[in-house]
Amino acid sequence: MTRLFGTDGVRGEANKGLTAELAYKLGRAAAIYFGKKADTFRILIGRDTRISGAMFESALAAGICSAGGDVIITGIIPTPAVAYLSKKYQAKAGIVISASHNPFHDNGIKFFGGDGYKLPDEVEDELEDIVRKITEQDTYTRAVGADIGTIAYRHDLIHDYIDYVTATCKVRLDGLKIVLDCANGAAYEAMPAVLRNLGAELIVINDSPDGVNINADCGSTHLANLQQEVLSHNAAIGIAHDGDADRCLCVDEKGRIIDGDHIIVACALAMQKAGTLKNDTVVSTVMANIGFHKALEGHGCKVEITAVGDRYVLENMLKNGYNLGGEQSGHVIFSDFATTGDGLITALQVLSYIVDNKFKASSIVDGMISYPQLLVNVRVASKDGWQDNAAIKAAIDKGEWQLGCDGRILVRPSGTEPLIRVMAEGPDQNQLEMICQAIAAVIKEQQG
Repeated sequence: MTRLFGTDGVRGEANKGLTAELAYKLGRAAAIYFGKKADTFRILIGRDTRISGAMFESALAAGICSAGGDVIITGIIPTPAVAYLSKKYQAKAGIVISASHNPFHDNGIKFFGGDGYKLPDEVEDELEDIVRKITEQDTYTRAVGADIGTIAYRHDLIHDYIDYVTATCKVRLDGLKIVLDCANGAAYEAMPAVLRNLGAELIVINDSPDGVNINADCGSTHLANLQQEVLSHNAAIGIAHDGDADRCLCVDEKGRIIDGDHIIVACALAMQKAGTLKNDTVVSTVMANIGFHKALEGHGCKVEITAVGDRYVLENMLKNGYNLGGEQSGHVIFSDFATTGDGLITALQVLSYIVDNKFKASSIVDGMISYPQLLVNVRVASKDGWQDNAAIKAAIDKGEWQLGCDGRILVRPSGTEPLIRVMAEGPDQNQLEMICQAIAAVIKEQQG
């Protein structure tokens, strides 16, 4: 059996790479692992709006109940809400059914511990080992009689999360005109409620999920429509989430994109001024823009760099006691408020920044000079062995020689899709396009 867990849980095309049978085994494995030291225990399940979500929800619940675990099904709810509610209601674990920013035909299953944090690699390895044993020969005990697990449907718990997120914002938003793009995803109920609680003048788009329109030309990965809506409504800011609402990107009143780098810089400087930025340090990834580093260093802030993936950012934050970190893609972790990236809390921190300081959203963009950055995704038959491929190495070396000291190239495989990503950064956009396309062509030729 090939490895199940990637950088963010188990993912695949629904009913192909990820089946209901596998979901049942994962649910059963979770109950076996998390219930081994408890007579009674509960596991909480939440999902986004994908058409396959209900199928996987039922399969996971059946697997958990078969091993004697009780299930709380929260229905459609943001990923960070599962983390928050699992901890609040003392569940042994939380399970999210989502493929985040991927198209609707993909889905995923990821786990949080009862403490609200994503599982460490060693626990995922144990779950995977149990799934393998179930697949080969299921000799684990099955609950019978009154010991069979129960299922409770508790979508009302979303209001606990809405109230908590609202309380993290210390300013009122009365009269602030905001365009909100819910990506036809998990934020469509919670985030409008939060912003209305705070008094915002709200225009909501892409809040009518039908099971197949999640992330479809909308949300944080497709910002063109939001940019247009902000300008047409003369709004102060636009906010966009991804399908499971753990990301947030914004658009300023001029229609310019405020990415995760901009958000982190603005919030870091505000926290530094307030004396709440621990060790004057933020954590980011190798994808952070050169301008991100220059903006923070110019104000005496330090930056720690990790591999791509919010789990690696969080690991560094927890290890070293930092309280702000994130990614350019909009995964931002405010550990004073949440155990994981929370797009709703991120948005409120941005709104607090502009209201507190009586700034326009454009001040966030102007506070950091972004160097041109180009990302090309190459769909490949195999991601294996690309690092040792002589032709690919030669193409990368040539690109680095062409950029010299004024830029950089980063090539890495996606952790969740059959892609190899080519990123180049430097002062000349045309040169970046030429370099990226040349490297991408070699990767496609060599890796299929």
